[in-house]
Amino acid sequence: MDELLGKKIPHSAPAEQAVIGSMLIDPRCIPEVLEKLKADEFYIKLNRDLFETMNTMFSYGQTIDPVTVLNQAEVRGLKRDECEKYMVEVMRITPTAANVLEYAAIVRDRALLRRLGETADEINEMVYEGGGEADTVLEAAERKIYALRSGRDVGGLMPISAVVQNVFDELTEMADSGEKIPGISTGLPDLDRMILGLNKSELILIAARPGMGKTSIALNMLLHAAMNLHKTVAMFSLEMSREQLVTRLLSRAALIPSQNLLTGQLSEQQWRDIADAAQTLSATEIKIDDNPSLTVSDMNAQCRRVKDLDLVVIDYLQLMQSAGSGHNWSNESRTQAVSDISRMLKIMAKELNVPVICLSQLSRANESRTDKRPMLSDLRESGAIEQDADVVIGLYRDGYYNKECENPNLAEAIILKNRKGSTGTVELAWLPEFTSFSSCERRHEDEY
Repeated sequence: MDELLGKKIPHSAPAEQAVIGSMLIDPRCIPEVLEKLKADEFYIKLNRDLFETMNTMFSYGQTIDPVTVLNQAEVRGLKRDECEKYMVEVMRITPTAANVLEYAAIVRDRALLRRLGETADEINEMVYEGGGEADTVLEAAERKIYALRSGRDVGGLMPISAVVQNVFDELTEMADSGEKIPGISTGLPDLDRMILGLNKSELILIAARPGMGKTSIALNMLLHAAMNLHKTVAMFSLEMSREQLVTRLLSRAALIPSQNLLTGQLSEQQWRDIADAAQTLSATEIKIDDNPSLTVSDMNAQCRRVKDLDLVVIDYLQLMQSAGSGHNWSNESRTQAVSDISRMLKIMAKELNVPVICLSQLSRANESRTDKRPMLSDLRESGAIEQDADVVIGLYRDGYYNKECENPNLAEAIILKNRKGSTGTVELAWLPEFTSFSSCERRHEDEY
């Protein structure tokens, strides 16, 4: 239709033919090409069909040469005479297979331009249909553009063969990395073993009563990911200022009691340690926003602009605004608003394809029980939080309630929900002078 209207659809027939020709001339280049291109990025149908044929053959370890590809193409329903003539022609006009990645880059660039045009048409349609408020349309537009930038499609049915291939790619990547867990390590080995780290597209909820150390354990995970694993982390703090957060990070990184940092009572050695920790922290990819009026849409929009984002931390859920979600909760209960926020957080984790750690307050229900350890039913204001989260961790310190207990610095990370495995309790050491946590037992550390 666009071509009938005089619009030139972006594509490069010579580049597409050169890619196919290179794969036929020198099958050794096929693994590199498959890393760069997908079948639907070819505009010309015959090129797309031949690429899919070779992709499938490669996946099943079959020999790829002009004869075997021709036979397989015929099995897939392509006309033999047409394919044979075309394959001979593309092999003849392909100058060399050595430049195949340059040809692939051209094909991918044109495909991105086509998708950008399609997305622009969809956005125009939303605008002129008048089906929503400006904020809603803007959020949808940003989501579509981000999906293009990330090389993903927004929704839509996908054949299971493509999904199987994705799973195999992930398994291969895990096997090659040699890591014991699939996700980002929390820095607490015993906890990693229970939840298998912080995994992509997961919503991880850390819930506790005030004073139990929710922010502290989240900062533990953030610091480990950024300093030790060199990950890019976005931190949204709706309660504490940037300066307060960085003071706590410096205390943990320099192993200097936070009280000393707050009062400025530092020895010469501690000043040197702080300077070293500050330099190390400054070299990390930690981004902090302390706007107390943030909505999920605001966070999502900011995260989309962070290059190679690996982890998001939010402190904390009940302080978040529900405005900007596409609904007006002025006449609704706070419970419904929190339900909406938690659902949007899960959607954000899936869309960004990164783990999202969100802190949450517990209700006072546990205060009236003899055993004050948190339960899922204690989640404040909304049972929907429990449904949306992939992992729920409840924090408990007996020393907070009972000063005379045997070990006041023993903490418990209680896995209340775990979609990937079992629930249970992990014992941690609470370090009050650094407002931080550490693993109780170091014996497994060398395994990670």
